[in-house]
Amino acid sequence: MLILAATPIGNLGDASDRLRTALEDATIVAAEDTRTTVRLLQALGIQNRPRLLALHDHNEKQRAAEIVELAREEDVLLLSDAGMPTVSDPGFAVVAEAAARGVDVTALPGPSAVITALALAGLPTDRFTFEGFAPRKDGERRTTFGALASEPRTMVFFDAPSRLAETLAAMAEAFGTDRRAAVCRELTKLHEEVVRGPLGELAEWASAGVRGEIVVVVSGAEVRAVSEEDAVAQVLRMVAGGIRLKDAAAEVSRETGLPSRDLYRAAVAARG
Repeated sequence: MLILAATPIGNLGDASDRLRTALEDATIVAAEDTRTTVRLLQALGIQNRPRLLALHDHNEKQRAAEIVELAREEDVLLLSDAGMPTVSDPGFAVVAEAAARGVDVTALPGPSAVITALALAGLPTDRFTFEGFAPRKDGERRTTFGALASEPRTMVFFDAPSRLAETLAAMAEAFGTDRRAAVCRELTKLHEEVVRGPLGELAEWASAGVRGEIVVVVSGAEVRAVSEEDAVAQVLRMVAGGIRLKDAAAEVSRETGLPSRDLYRAAVAARG
């Protein structure tokens, strides 16, 4: 089978017993960076030296079928450099290929920067969305954050320290300077730090420069109190602008908290 294994995101003490056993027993390891995997084996005192296959963003689609066919015959351990494979890391194409070809997939759960940051941020955790890496270019940031301005769920982003100040400033512009957020830096490492506050203040703090691995957690938008009549009118305006009725009802539902099905039915009746 194919085995997805979570690796430490900083602290080697977070390597699970199951991960250590899997590394000791593995004959084939598909790794995001084989050099990183070699260092992990050495750091954990693993004597086993399995066959290492490079699996990264540039070759995953080409190697997916090969790795899946190997997993049909024997266990293949799939690792990213840190955290759980497939979460902003290679692995998704291989898992999809395995599912399509009927090859079993399992996971050895463990460290996750997304979940760790969410737990530490002090923001609502009942509903959240992971948005991956924040866009690099200013225009893309404006478009992405503008589309998320009314997202009611807590949002989690990865970002590079060199772009953090620009990212937070763009978030403050799109979401509002008072929107609560947290910057989680160097999680599980010696210099772990969580800085919480309004986006405006965090952008100013980051302007002095920040180092390390970064996760940004932003609170969702407050659900506005809107009557069903006004919400249906908004749905119809969106439909007139070219958006599918189902999608418009879902979007307004997220913004207002009103049931999407009710908005859809009311909009259909209003159009009739």
